[in-house]
Amino acid sequence: MSDQTTPVAAAPVAQKPSWMIPGSIVVAGALISGAVLFGLRGTPAPAPVAVAPTVAPKAPSVDIKNVHTDGNPFIGKADAPVTVAVWSDYQCPFCKRFDQTAVKQLIAEYASTGKVKIVFKDFAFLGSDSDDASRVARAVWEVASEKFETWHTAMFAKQDGENSGWGSEEDILALTQSLGIDSAKVAALLKTKGDDYQKLIDADKAEADTFGINGTPGTVIGTSLLSGAVPYSNVKQLVEKALAGK
Repeated sequence: MSDQTTPVAAAPVAQKPSWMIPGSIVVAGALISGAVLFGLRGTPAPAPVAVAPTVAPKAPSVDIKNVHTDGNPFIGKADAPVTVAVWSDYQCPFCKRFDQTAVKQLIAEYASTGKVKIVFKDFAFLGSDSDDASRVARAVWEVASEKFETWHTAMFAKQDGENSGWGSEEDILALTQSLGIDSAKVAALLKTKGDDYQKLIDADKAEADTFGINGTPGTVIGTSLLSGAVPYSNVKQLVEKALAGK
């Protein structure tokens, strides 16, 4: 007997004919595709989500005929054919710019000739000095309406930073007296009618909100609203249009 172990040949692994492989792949692919299709067909598609269309809010309409002007200070003839309403704050630097440019030219060209009445509306929002100025303005109008333009111009000329120093009721009364207006009468009205003035000031601001005015200055001429310290040419164009419609 030999010491060497006779090697045992491994049994060959049975192999499928090569022509069967592609067929198997095709069949498997078909089965998988069918399963996917069955799954997709068997599962209902999700219902489309309704999305509401975005609608831009309609801008408020403006018309000078709807602006409350009784009792407000104004420059020009009371019965002028065209009224211009200006909402402002005596502490607002843009109001100062607008007043010293566009309003000044509007007064010279139209208010002084009896064609336009400029009504001043309150939009006091920058602090306590703003409210003080608006209340004094109302009292000055009652005491010396003929000097209101002078006082109004002096207030903007005196303007400093917002709530930064000058502008308290005491400061404004001193300026009022320096312009030849009886500040004692003005002060007396502030004590007796101060709350009434504040209600009117608040009403002016609430009215501005209904016209879409959300900053100062805001100017209504005819059926148009001008926002900000716009050039005088913009104001003049609308005034001419309003005069032509009379």
